[in-house]
Amino acid sequence: MMQCLRREPKRSRSDELVYEAHRKAAASENGRLIGLEGDADLQFLLAGGELLKVRSNSWKKNRTFKLQEDCRTIWQESRKAMRSSQTFSIDDIEAVRLGRQSEGLQKYTEEALEDRCFSIIFKGRRKNLDLIASSKEDACKWVTSLEKVITNLRNLSSKQKTEHWIYNCMRNADKNSDNKMSLKELKHFLHQINIEVDDEYAQMLFAKCDKSKSGQLEGSEIEYFYKLLTAREEIDVIYDKYAQTNRQMSAKDLLSFLQNEQQEGVSLDDALKLIEKYEVDNAAKEKQQMTKDGFLMYLHQPEGMILNPAHKDVYQDMTQPLSHYFISSSHNTYLMEDQLKGPSSTEAYIRALMKSCRCVELDCWDGSDGEPIIYHGYTLTSKILFKDVIKAIKEYAFKTSEYPVILSLENHCSLEQQKLMAKHMTSILGDALLAKPLGDEMPTTFPSPEELKGRFLIKGKRLNKLEEAFSPSSTTDENESISEDDEAADMVEDAEKKPKKSKKMKLAKELSDLVIYCKSVHFQGFEHARESQEFYEMSSFKEGKAEKLAEESANEFVCHNVDKLSRIYPAGSRADSSNYNPVPLWTAGCQIVALNFQTPSDEMDLNQGWFLPNGMSGYLMKPEFLRDRASEFNPVNLTKGKWLQHKTLHVMVISAQQLPKINKKKESSIVDPLVRVEIHGVPADAASRETDYIEDNGFNPMWNENFQFDVCVPELALVRFVVEDYDSTSQNDLIGQYTLPFTSLQNGYRHVPLLTKNGDIIPSAALFVHIMAVEAE
Repeated sequence: MMQCLRREPKRSRSDELVYEAHRKAAASENGRLIGLEGDADLQFLLAGGELLKVRSNSWKKNRTFKLQEDCRTIWQESRKAMRSSQTFSIDDIEAVRLGRQSEGLQKYTEEALEDRCFSIIFKGRRKNLDLIASSKEDACKWVTSLEKVITNLRNLSSKQKTEHWIYNCMRNADKNSDNKMSLKELKHFLHQINIEVDDEYAQMLFAKCDKSKSGQLEGSEIEYFYKLLTAREEIDVIYDKYAQTNRQMSAKDLLSFLQNEQQEGVSLDDALKLIEKYEVDNAAKEKQQMTKDGFLMYLHQPEGMILNPAHKDVYQDMTQPLSHYFISSSHNTYLMEDQLKGPSSTEAYIRALMKSCRCVELDCWDGSDGEPIIYHGYTLTSKILFKDVIKAIKEYAFKTSEYPVILSLENHCSLEQQKLMAKHMTSILGDALLAKPLGDEMPTTFPSPEELKGRFLIKGKRLNKLEEAFSPSSTTDENESISEDDEAADMVEDAEKKPKKSKKMKLAKELSDLVIYCKSVHFQGFEHARESQEFYEMSSFKEGKAEKLAEESANEFVCHNVDKLSRIYPAGSRADSSNYNPVPLWTAGCQIVALNFQTPSDEMDLNQGWFLPNGMSGYLMKPEFLRDRASEFNPVNLTKGKWLQHKTLHVMVISAQQLPKINKKKESSIVDPLVRVEIHGVPADAASRETDYIEDNGFNPMWNENFQFDVCVPELALVRFVVEDYDSTSQNDLIGQYTLPFTSLQNGYRHVPLLTKNGDIIPSAALFVHIMAVEAE
């Protein structure tokens, strides 16, 4: 959401009283707009208070924090010479955590302060804000009040978000705070909302609204200006076509729209339910009719969005073997930034898990004080305690998904510290840790995600075969050496262009015994795997090796991945934590395609879109032809088979609403948006089409451009909408994007939400498109 705040000038006492009255009135109006009028928690935040800000053992300072009258921005006092204050948006907050739940608070505060501490966790890479309140009650009040405002802002309808935002931009444009708008202020306001207009158009718009001919807009004239500004011509055309009952939509009219335009198999009862749910005018609702406002409200709700609402929850069969699912996976999960010198943090695990990542990586090394640590070996990345990571994983693993989490161990520890690793996992994870196979007999295939709900699986080396778990009398020689998996060394070898040397290490029985369904083994070719590899034995492939197999031996890779797990990880040369394209590996049936979650990138957009449906559970069932041992599917060379379901996808990019400014510091900067529609999937389906750019309009640009795509394997295709700010002299800037599987598209007129480069929703911003996927002729 674009911020519409300004630096306040110094005022006289009388001006200060007038300003304060306006400020209170604005706060009251904004409270009403966000559904918290007169709310005690909102008043608490508006009044603000002093908190102790914690940065280190030596930096703990009292600072004043309070909510601005826009009810969306937190002001915090700053003692820096060049900056008297600073602000941050409620929209930038990921979560508010009560207690010493951040690394900073655990490190720099005493346990006795537990109930007075809380942290504000920001989206993206911004550092946490660690705070200490004066009392337990005060800390709870801050946390509950912030959570209430965050929740209310996130739950506003599109219309409410627009009203709230425009009200504050209008207030900001009203330079003399007289609740009136001059022509100059109107032009300033249009800049605020991302529209550049010439003087002639601005004068025409102003004159149209200035019914009183006073040279200023006020009251109903401002309301009329707002109505003109937010009018959706494209919605009017659609609505008027179907509103055949006294210029309104009856339930039958709405049903006709749903069946003909939206291609939905619905009944009159379904249309009546939509009217009951979304119509804003009670008189129309009583007549079982839908007004234009109600129609627009419906189009902004899940039923009117591009993602099939039936796919928002878990809708797939979750009782298949684990190898039959794609699994959202992270590489070097502990890193917040690059692979060489960036910080390691438990927060990185929390963020990945909260994004429904179901396979996290732990690079384990001997700590100097006897406690195993996690960091990127052979580099200057910071170190964190293994036990702290396990505690964080235990706390956050199942908050967004109840399906199993795989802990991928890269073990470089001595026997003693390996035993400590096993002890920590056993004691901290408790019964949630899968320490033996399910059932009383040796399994022949993986259990399902459903059977493994709420459980942790350990991936790593094992001294013996899984059958030994059913033989209590079996003895295992701890002194036996095994080959060491060392992905950290890949970076060194990649840089020096030397072949990787196989290292040997000792493995503690206590750690070995915790590896049940994910035993790491070296890949020795598909023939060897078919003849000798057990179902629970899995290999890890560097991206280059995996990509070569997916291109040159695609069908063998597909068949291998039917009953065995494959993990792919980035090349060591990616020191900047960049990512590789996961799509070719998914089309070859690879389940665990690990990416650097901390790095915003096109590849992470694809990953987020791929795992968007099925309840964002982190598990997505593979198509039937990737679950069949006898499958002849080859994504590189397509032949006839059940995978060929040739579709023609028609996309009309109609318009966009409230696109954010890219250069927020420069008020005169207005975006020139264009839209690109991309298809990702098997090579034959890869395609991209782009609209022209619209000059100087980020508020309500309109394109009305049509594209057509041929999609051969829709079950492996992704559709990506990218909105960019056109630049003739340099690379275009990303405004927002949205990616989803082809099979989760809804036909018809649909709004497309937009996400930032970090994958967070952009409030109010959206594309409006028409989608039609039909059988190819």
